[in-house]
Amino acid sequence: MSFTLAIVGRPNVGKSTLFNRLVGKKLALVDDQPGVTRDLREGQGRLGDLRFIVIDSAGLEIAEDDSLQGRMRRLTERAVDEADICLFVVDARVGVTAADEYFAEILRRRARHVIVAANKAEGRAGESGAMEAYALGLGEPLRISAEHGEGMDDLYRALLPLADQVEAERPAPIEPEFDVDLSEEDAESGEGAEDWRPSEARPLQLAVIGRPNAGKSTLINKIIGEDRLLTGPEAGITRDSISVTTEFMGTPMRIFDTAGMRKRAKVNDKLEKLSVADGLRAVRFAEVVVVLLDVAIPFEQQDLRIADYAETEGRAVVVAANKWDLEEDKPEKLKELRESFERLLPQLKGAPLVTVSAKTGKGLDRLHNAILMAHEVWNRRVSTAKLNQWLGAMTEAHPPPAPGGRRIRLRYMTQVRTRPPAFIVKATHTDKLPDSYQRYLINGLRADFDMPGTPIRLMFRDQGDKNPYRFKATKINQSGALSKHKNRQKPKGT
Repeated sequence: MSFTLAIVGRPNVGKSTLFNRLVGKKLALVDDQPGVTRDLREGQGRLGDLRFIVIDSAGLEIAEDDSLQGRMRRLTERAVDEADICLFVVDARVGVTAADEYFAEILRRRARHVIVAANKAEGRAGESGAMEAYALGLGEPLRISAEHGEGMDDLYRALLPLADQVEAERPAPIEPEFDVDLSEEDAESGEGAEDWRPSEARPLQLAVIGRPNAGKSTLINKIIGEDRLLTGPEAGITRDSISVTTEFMGTPMRIFDTAGMRKRAKVNDKLEKLSVADGLRAVRFAEVVVVLLDVAIPFEQQDLRIADYAETEGRAVVVAANKWDLEEDKPEKLKELRESFERLLPQLKGAPLVTVSAKTGKGLDRLHNAILMAHEVWNRRVSTAKLNQWLGAMTEAHPPPAPGGRRIRLRYMTQVRTRPPAFIVKATHTDKLPDSYQRYLINGLRADFDMPGTPIRLMFRDQGDKNPYRFKATKINQSGALSKHKNRQKPKGT
């Protein structure tokens, strides 16, 4: 997509109707009642040969900050800050109101580029309102009709030069790398992990996932120090994955806030299904995943599925128990949490488990340290020499089984990837190696090379009964035999 277009304006001026026309689908709810849209809705817009992300915002309203309308207004203001271009929609039949003038001033201060569109301007009824829009001081207003598709050519011509300007100014995006192959030199030395330390050019990618109303948006707002995301007691307020770039205690991060993931049987609403899919997509773009639990009802089936999905995708995982400020018997609850974690998520054995309060900010230092530790372990490299020394000690302490009297030999081990760590073991009769012995090796890697909790990929390659030095030894023997044979054929005294 070449740019992001945010549609803003008072409630009931036709923003959602215009959004649906630009995306070509009825994704946004449309109704005569103001305030139907309560959150940001995102879609892939298309106008002529332009392709862009279009955001349908909640209506800009003058409301108290502690009300839902007030929070929606603040969220819309944040959308203005994040968008490349703002399309300010006014109702041409009503004319410019005091609220329009108030929000025009907000756009004048905060928006990068603004286009004014006088909607419902078809026929004579909208002429006077469209003329009034000049007084907003944001440039020549476009006369459009979102319902009938009028004025879309004018909108295209207004967007085209701005799209080119935005594209030229935007820095190249940096996507995280996964399953990074190691060269032989890197594998031998085990060095180079420091190359992946977070920086402004390559921030740590973090996804916060969990069940609805676990406090994900509240936690991110506390991390970044401002109300960037819509929060509140209403479950399911966040509909789409929203990312913000910030510094968390000095560490550059790009943080994804995801829609709450309900149990599949409860995901009936089509929009909520899209939200869950968007949350899973955010996991695939993250390096570290924070699974946020509600301490009052931790480790429900959905929490376990979310954590298991993150591990299956090969992401570093941190488990955070939120609302810790409400817990009375903290030592006993922490003991219970650790026991449940080890029992229910053995595949994440040793992963960080921290307690936080998103509301008060207590425990954020523990969360920050846990995220950095998980990220560092996820990038861990171990030299081939250390691995083979370790493999010899492990097999000596607990030899592999000998099914059918055929002994399994583990000959050689090396690390082939990071993010997450992946290892290859060359062995004989690998098809006979039981899963329990593979778990024995993985748990040993975690303990002996300080890799708690991170996904570890252990692969086996069958060498048969081949000795890697057999071919070289055979050549030496053949050479020696020939030499002796020639010496025997020579007459004495020559």
